[in-house]
Amino acid sequence: MFEFNLKKVVMSATAVTALSAGAAAAQEACTNYTVQDGDTMATIAIAAYGTSNYQPIFNANRNAITNPGSLQPGLVLALPCEDGSLPNGQSAQELIAAEEKRAASVKRSNVYAPPIKLVAGNGWEPFTTEALSGGGIMTRLATTSLQRAGNSRDYSVSFVDDWSSHLETLLPLGAFDISIAWTVPDCTNRSYEWSAETEARCTQFVASVPVYDVVGGFYTLPESEYAAATDFSDLEGSTICRMAGWSMVVLEEVGLNRSNISVVQPNSARECLDAVLTGTADVAAFEVELFASTMKDMGLTSADIAENPYVSTLSSMSFLAHRTNPFAREYIAMINKGLVEMRETGEWYAIISDTLREQNEKLNTASN
Repeated sequence: MFEFNLKKVVMSATAVTALSAGAAAAQEACTNYTVQDGDTMATIAIAAYGTSNYQPIFNANRNAITNPGSLQPGLVLALPCEDGSLPNGQSAQELIAAEEKRAASVKRSNVYAPPIKLVAGNGWEPFTTEALSGGGIMTRLATTSLQRAGNSRDYSVSFVDDWSSHLETLLPLGAFDISIAWTVPDCTNRSYEWSAETEARCTQFVASVPVYDVVGGFYTLPESEYAAATDFSDLEGSTICRMAGWSMVVLEEVGLNRSNISVVQPNSARECLDAVLTGTADVAAFEVELFASTMKDMGLTSADIAENPYVSTLSSMSFLAHRTNPFAREYIAMINKGLVEMRETGEWYAIISDTLREQNEKLNTASN
C-alpha cells in the first residue's frame, strides 16, 4: 500500500530486482515451468533469476495464480525473459508498437468534449514519474487505456507531487478528473471495522477495476515462532513492522488490527528489517520486491531473515475519480473498457515489463 511519504522509499528499491536475471539457473528463465510439489513463488524466482522477488512472475501469470502463497503442483507458469517478454511471444516493445499502430486511426475528441484531466506525482518509480517513458507504469496504463477499446476522448496528464492533495483537494474541487493510482480495499467486505481511510476510499470515490496487484510478504527470523505460521490468525499477538505512511487496510482485511497485534512504523524497509533483527518487531510486512532489494542492499540472506511461504497478501491499485464529478462513472467506465482490452491483447503486461526494463537500465547505468 503506497502512501505519501512512502513514495521515495519505493523509488530506489522497486525496479532494482524486478527483471534482473541471475546466472544461477539461467536455463529456467524465458521458459514455461511446471510447478512441483514443495515449490514456492520465492524458490522458483531464486532458481530462475537469482532473487527471491517473484512479483514479475506473478505479473506474468496473474490469471493463473489466485494465491501466491499456495501453488498447486502441475500449474504451468511462464517465466519472463530478461527483457520482460514471455516465452515464445513477442517482445514487449513489438507488441506495444503493434497496438499503437492499430489504435492510431481512432479519431480524437474535439472542443465539445474537453480532455479528461489526469493527475499523477513524481518520486514513485517505476509507477509514476516524469523520468520514465509515458510517466511510468501506472501513468502509461491509464493513458493507454483511454486510447483502446474504441475510446475517443483525449486526455491531459499533470504531475502534482503533493500526493495528499490529490484525494483531499484536487479531485473533490474538480481541478482534475482522475488520480493515478491508489490502493483500494475490498469495499464489499464489512467483516472488520473500517478505518477512516477505508471509509473514505469506499464511499467518496469511484474506482477503476484493479490495475496492478501487489504481493506482500511477512518476514521473520528463521527461528521465530511466527516463521511457521500457516494462517494469519497465527500472527496474532505479534509485533508487526509496517513503514510509516503505508496503509493498514491490507492487514485489516486479513484480520490483523491494532486490537490483536502491536505495530511499529519506522520510515524505511531497512529499518523494518533491522527491527526484526534486533527483536523490536517479530514480523516485517511489505512488498516482496522491496524485500528482495532491501535484503540485497543490507547484505542479508534467508539465513538472517526468512520469508514465510504460507501467508501473503494482495493489494490492488486502481485509478480514482471523486463521486461529486458528474462524469466520474463515465470516465472510469472508459478506462475499464480499455484495460479489459489491454489485458486480452497482452499490452497490459507489455507496458509493465517494458517500463521495468527501462528503469533497470537507468539504475544499471547510474551504478556503473
